[in-house]
Amino acid sequence: MARKCVKTGKGTAFGNTRSHSNRHTRRTFRANIQKKRVFDPRTGTYVTMKVSTSYLRTLAKRLQEGRTI
Repeated sequence: MARKCVKTGKGTAFGNTRSHSNRHTRRTFRANIQKKRVFDPRTGTYVTMKVSTSYLRTLAKRLQEGRTI
């Protein structure tokens, strides 16, 4: 399975590492993906999903407001 957030689509980005002498080599910026088990109030079950940590903040806010996933 790809290292990608199922909600935001955030994944691996690519760029360059720049040294002090301005040499550049390719590198990857990997998204901080966590496997999280979340309760879905609509179905009354738990759902496991891979989400980014930035989305976890949004999810916590939505669940506190009483909104669904």
